[in-house]
Amino acid sequence: MSSKSVPHADQKYIQALLANDRKAIEEIYEKFAGRIRSFVTSNNGSAKDAQDLFQEALIAIYQKARKGPFILTCPFEAYLYLICRSKWINELKSRKKVGVTIKEWEGFKEEKEAIEVAESTNKEQKQDALFQKAFSSLSEGCQKLLRFSWTGTHMKKVAEQLDVSYSYARKKKSECIAKLMKRIKASPDFNQLQTKAG
Repeated sequence: MSSKSVPHADQKYIQALLANDRKAIEEIYEKFAGRIRSFVTSNNGSAKDAQDLFQEALIAIYQKARKGPFILTCPFEAYLYLICRSKWINELKSRKKVGVTIKEWEGFKEEKEAIEVAESTNKEQKQDALFQKAFSSLSEGCQKLLRFSWTGTHMKKVAEQLDVSYSYARKKKSECIAKLMKRIKASPDFNQLQTKAG
């Protein structure tokens, strides 16, 4: 059996986030928040920055796990740290702390699998944010039409729900998708994501 399909013992933390298990989530904070705080405060950040970063990282992990079967094959701490590290470097860049040398975590051993899964999680979160931003900039009519059609409902039903003709609903859906794609591609974030993928 390949190690890729064998869950790490820390898979329990992924399950805890998915189940919103308060006791287990408190354990995540107790075990890992202090180390993230010391990492952030040693790298031009405050305790408040660390708290925000920790929350954002847990949200990113939760969103990734919610999308489908997610098997953690590396220690949760390594995965969490790499997500926080990447987010913090981006934050420092946006604050124009150019040339900041990141002081790494004491005793942290980078694991290839942890690096891959953390990069994929951060990339997915950026893609989701880019999509949401472009989607929310569409007209209310477009948003409603697309939401309906993405539920898997047949376009005839969608047209009935929206009280428009079938041909109008189909034509409008194509126009709305074209607008959405245009706005996504026009975003500077889209180009950054493409560059990283290439």
